[in-house]
Amino acid sequence: MPDGWNSSRRFRTLSDTSKVRKTLLPTHFLAGMYCFQLLMLNYLVLSKLRNYMQLTMIFCEEYKLCEKSANGRYFRHDGYLFRENKLCVHNCSVRELLVRESHGGGLMGYFGIAKTLVVLQEHFYWPHMKRDTERICGRCITCKQAKSRVQHHGLYTPLPIPSEPWIDISMDFVLGLPRSRHGKDSIFVVVDRFSKMAHFIPCHKTDDASHVAELFFKEIVRLHGMLRTIVSDRDAKFLSYFWKTLWGKLGTKLLFSTNCHPQTDGQTEVVNRTLSTSLRAIIKKNIKTWEDCLPHVEFAYNRSVHSTTKFSPFEIVYGFNPLTPLDLSPLPLSKNVNLDGKRKAELVKQIHEKVKLNIERRT
Repeated sequence: MPDGWNSSRRFRTLSDTSKVRKTLLPTHFLAGMYCFQLLMLNYLVLSKLRNYMQLTMIFCEEYKLCEKSANGRYFRHDGYLFRENKLCVHNCSVRELLVRESHGGGLMGYFGIAKTLVVLQEHFYWPHMKRDTERICGRCITCKQAKSRVQHHGLYTPLPIPSEPWIDISMDFVLGLPRSRHGKDSIFVVVDRFSKMAHFIPCHKTDDASHVAELFFKEIVRLHGMLRTIVSDRDAKFLSYFWKTLWGKLGTKLLFSTNCHPQTDGQTEVVNRTLSTSLRAIIKKNIKTWEDCLPHVEFAYNRSVHSTTKFSPFEIVYGFNPLTPLDLSPLPLSKNVNLDGKRKAELVKQIHEKVKLNIERRT
């Protein structure tokens, strides 16, 4: 093959890489690099696990018993040992790498121990996984710097429990942010009260009710349709004649929190605190890039399991969780989508029934 062909191919590759770098925003490129690094980590980790699986004392017996066929919950595939479709990880530095990636790696949001453990348990297994997760997450410097230890009060009067996703919502604003590259200084937070799914929309503090309504129809109604109730505080935008008239004509009921008691809408207060914490953890020093980080934070929040519903918002709304870099490893993991339409509909219905029961237990 001519040398010129290799040079031309190398030049095109470098040129394509340069175009991607210029196209992606700095934080998006960084997130892409995290994903790429995690994919490389997957291949390195898998190679290491395959080489040492027979030597480790923890899974040595199970590995030998599964040489010809499955043994109980364990089986071998392509040199790896699995426990109910979860890759067994022997006692080495790989465990700490996996915990750190599940906690704050690509598309993760530096959430707590419980949510990190759920992500790990979807893909991997080893003894004392919870203990290792508590130890490693407890030493996370980013979390210690970004998270507040102050716990806010809960609800004064519980709101009625919704019956399905994106019918009853709550909304609020996060104010006082530094001006971003696009001139935004606030975040419009919209939360579905059933699934706990949230959308984080950058905006201006000076936006009036008409601008907020435009953002709402553009980012919420186009995805989820019209609503039955909207819970909000007594912001001047939400008390304006335009806002009340608009939703009155559309048949949506407006509910307002009690004066001087924002905890009435405790759900949105918790989401706002989680959003602020995740932004501090991800952007670190360059605080003016917060707007570029919002898609990352929104995905991480909606992908994590909620403590009340026991499901992730994505799973409640769509019936499955979207893929993350951890899902892209070449392993025979469980399928996320059921192609049988009837069974899929029954699955979503069962999830909604469980979510409603879980919410009732917490209220």
